[in-house]
Amino acid sequence: MSELKLALEVPRWTWGCYTGHLGLVLGLSSVASIQRLIVVNWTAQIPHGLALASEVVVLAARITLVVSLWRIAMRGQALRLSAGHAFARNHWRSLLWQAAFLGAAYLAFEILAEDALPELLPASARQTYLAILLFLKNPTVIALTFLWWIGLVRQAFRATPAQVAGTASTP
Repeated sequence: MSELKLALEVPRWTWGCYTGHLGLVLGLSSVASIQRLIVVNWTAQIPHGLALASEVVVLAARITLVVSLWRIAMRGQALRLSAGHAFARNHWRSLLWQAAFLGAAYLAFEILAEDALPELLPASARQTYLAILLFLKNPTVIALTFLWWIGLVRQAFRATPAQVAGTASTP
């Protein structure tokens, strides 16, 4: 199997898991989306304590999302550190592809969309642009990135049936 094809399995799995659990992803991501839209767009009108409390709620929602997606992704999977070591040794090129894919996504959605594009807008529109961008990124880019990382761990550390059988017979 080519290393590129192996690397592409992760984003394919990510998309399938994302669409298969869209209600969960959108529900928990909407907490951060709504919070970002309000707090970023109306920063001056939000009391500091309320803004801080809303960040704690966002953190709790994101942790809940990651834990929920992890449990879904790892259901029926056996993960082994030795499998991760073997994967890294045998498929390091695939991991380089993964780094390139994630780097390209970071470049597009963080550097360009969040840092560079606002500079092209009038100063009066930047805050609203950022608020809308963050509203849209939470259920899409951020949730997909969480899933992508989970998928990468799932692929790299997934034990083969022989590894599982070998560890099951070991005292």
